[in-house]
Amino acid sequence: MIQAITFDFWDTIAIDDSDEPKRAARGLPSKGETRIQLFAQRVTELHPHIAYAQAADAYRHGNKLFNESWHTEHRTPRVSFRIYEAYRYLGLAPKTGRYGHFMREIDALMREIETMELRIAPDFASGIGEVLYELSKEFKLGIISDTIHTTGLGLRYLLERRGLLQYFSHFVFSDEVGASKPASQVFRNAALGLGVGPNQIVHVGDRESNDIVGPKAVGMRSILFTGIIDRDSAHTRADAICRNYRDLPTIVRRMP
Repeated sequence: MIQAITFDFWDTIAIDDSDEPKRAARGLPSKGETRIQLFAQRVTELHPHIAYAQAADAYRHGNKLFNESWHTEHRTPRVSFRIYEAYRYLGLAPKTGRYGHFMREIDALMREIETMELRIAPDFASGIGEVLYELSKEFKLGIISDTIHTTGLGLRYLLERRGLLQYFSHFVFSDEVGASKPASQVFRNAALGLGVGPNQIVHVGDRESNDIVGPKAVGMRSILFTGIIDRDSAHTRADAICRNYRDLPTIVRRMP
């Protein structure tokens, strides 16, 4: 019998990149381009011998290494990792004993990048507040989410601002636990934190490999949520498909 429900965050609770039209309406470049610009401007100010194009290429290199770590090692390093690797690409990596100086140098830049989605916030899924209120009266609720730029602390802030944080009793953010989906560690962490067995948890998310295959590998059940984006639901291995949040309570209650 299901006793707890865990949710992915991006494209399950919040709509990923729904802040991009808001940025465009303000005449701002995309988040990806802005991050590169911020890094290149900062580096060329501090190190005038570095060309802007060189600095921009270096940050793209840092992004590439992050994605390799995310997809092959199942971990999501902080933004400081990308910046450090970009510095190393440029030959600016700190020498032994100089790492503190490096962190002071990039601290403001790191905070600017990590809080970008807090200043211009994403939209949230239709009906998410109502369904969380209803489910919280009957089930323990948690979140299992990878953090790409915005930290777990930042995602809590977004939830609090929407009045949704109160419904969750446990959080598993990849920057805080040192692993990302679909690693079994994150799902076992959720079970321990919620105080129930994996077979008593159903996970709700939008990605097959992360949110369906991952939880099922540790004995959890899974629901593919397609209310924001449908990622090939015709071929899912999920125990159920939820296309609208108004249907989620019934789907969960019918699970044996």
